[in-house]
Amino acid sequence: MCLAIPARVVELLPGMRAMVDLSGVRKEVSIDLVDDAQVGDYVIIHVGYAIGKIDPEEAERTLALFAELAQSEAQP
Repeated sequence: MCLAIPARVVELLPGMRAMVDLSGVRKEVSIDLVDDAQVGDYVIIHVGYAIGKIDPEEAERTLALFAELAQSEAQP
């Protein structure tokens, strides 16, 4: 099973790299596979690579579901 998560591009970096934000966590990823990514776009991240763009509304729904799941697991 693989898991890919949506993240928002916050900065384009040299060498086909970008800084992405996922709920306040920032990480540098490769955008070699999504060469048209721009600041503000949501991309799907898998093991340090952006593998595709995602609609912002879909990204927000997915992130909300992840947050809900995390909250339910944190409760006894």
